[in-house]
Amino acid sequence: MKIIGIDPGLQACGYAVIETGGNDFKLLEAGVCRTDSKKSLDHRLVQLQQDMFSLLSKYRPDCVAVEELYSHYAHPRTAILMGHARGVILASARSAGAEVKSFAATKIKKSLTGNGRAQKSQMQQSVRTLLGLAKLPEPADVADAIAVALCCANSRHLNL
Repeated sequence: MKIIGIDPGLQACGYAVIETGGNDFKLLEAGVCRTDSKKSLDHRLVQLQQDMFSLLSKYRPDCVAVEELYSHYAHPRTAILMGHARGVILASARSAGAEVKSFAATKIKKSLTGNGRAQKSQMQQSVRTLLGLAKLPEPADVADAIAVALCCANSRHLNL
């Protein structure tokens, strides 16, 4: 089964493609889709959509797992922009025929570390260990996207 994990963002959107068979996980690709902050919102959303369609066409995933948004009341504009990006991601995944799953950040952290309030460094270390990577995944957007994909794989395996 192929799962694409997405850490949604408008400026930097992390993605990771994993293949799973039972308890085995293989990282096929991970990276960041970036948009030009000097361009208008509509141009940036189209760029994100094109990047998503390219990724979905290349890997044809069974499932796309997306981190749910968390917004702090002090930054409502950020939450709105993230909502636009997340909407494009969800619509792209559904249009490609993939099953779409959403996971809260606390569930992702708990799935990988056993602690729903784990620090970024703990998450990166867990991802590195689970996948047998030589170094910590960077930037944080990539590590988060890998974590989302692994959480989805774990939840499917446990039927959560």
